[in-house]
Amino acid sequence: MTEHRAPTTAIIVVAAGSGTRLGAGMPKALVDLDGRSVLRHALDGVFAARPMHVILVAPPGHEQAVADELAKANGEPHRRATVVIGGETRQQSVAAGLEALRSGTDVVLVHDAARALTPAAQIDAVAAAVTADTGVIPALAVIDTLKRVDGDVVVDAVDRSVLAAAQTPQGFPRAALEAAYAHALEAGEEHTDDAALFAAAGGAVRRIAGSEHAFKITTPADLERARMLLHPTTVPSVPRIGVGTDVHAFGGDGNLWLAGLEWPGEQPLSGHSDGDAVAHAIVDALLGAAGLGDIGEHFGTAHPEYAGAHADVFLARTARMLADAGFTIGNVSVQFQGNRPRFSGRRQEAEAALSRALGGASVAVSATTTDGLGFTGRGEGIAVTATALILPSAAAR
Repeated sequence: MTEHRAPTTAIIVVAAGSGTRLGAGMPKALVDLDGRSVLRHALDGVFAARPMHVILVAPPGHEQAVADELAKANGEPHRRATVVIGGETRQQSVAAGLEALRSGTDVVLVHDAARALTPAAQIDAVAAAVTADTGVIPALAVIDTLKRVDGDVVVDAVDRSVLAAAQTPQGFPRAALEAAYAHALEAGEEHTDDAALFAAAGGAVRRIAGSEHAFKITTPADLERARMLLHPTTVPSVPRIGVGTDVHAFGGDGNLWLAGLEWPGEQPLSGHSDGDAVAHAIVDALLGAAGLGDIGEHFGTAHPEYAGAHADVFLARTARMLADAGFTIGNVSVQFQGNRPRFSGRRQEAEAALSRALGGASVAVSATTTDGLGFTGRGEGIAVTATALILPSAAAR
């Protein structure tokens, strides 16, 4: 009977990102989550997995800070760990890690430190699934409805059943991965992840199940989600109520968007997004009830990705934030003041659209005028007040 030697595994932990989109003024990996850095949490998962050589790729100029985090995760500097300096791109950083591999390494995992809450079980599963000629990635099914667009025009739908959201670590046979990197260097190619680079060189890649906790921390909202997951016991055991207000002046181009609906022929409201004051007041009421800040913090001008976004985007994202924080939305009541639009004929349509965006939560919308008084009475804009009731998820069950 032939005896098979267990493969020697190394994991390259890429922590060289600048974290520009996080806006923290420091490398993302060194940002604090709960008294421990993003990197420290990532390393905790790595060292809880099977023994393997750890190669930590540091941002240039931050080698000592990264080495200190490594020492904290190990309890002491560890003979299985190496720190190297990253490059200008992720691909260059992984290449630097590959150069630090030790002889006898058969399997290489490449892991993003930004996926700080990746379970050790996922790391182990990827390492175990790599074969001599096949790479492996963990991935989640895509649940959102996807559209192919050309600028602002929706071209057609995308079949999400054939798509998957890739995570890390991604695992590969060492020799084939090194050959793939040499091929990419020679061809001058840049790829978004190692699986794409490996496949471009002719390598086969298969997927295994990923984890909801292995999301990538990229934006402030992701950072908040990670903090909530780390401290779920901070969720109170009683219902909570929040109040939100919003005011927008009429102005701008196009049609009015209000209460999740487009109103052709009506004067639009001005704003960073679509100016939907009803949706914005609801967001503030929900965030306030959960103690998660306000709409400016999460969706304001510092987040250009929300420029021009409509109610469904804001409300769906807010509902996910509350779910991550351990809350279920009970109901929302909102009233706006304004002379236009004529609302009663589309009340049910608006309530259905807002409810749908919030995952089915009950939403009631009413409208009133101010008998010609104030800026709303003069037709200068719209004022909105929203009240939201949220429940701890356990109580809701």
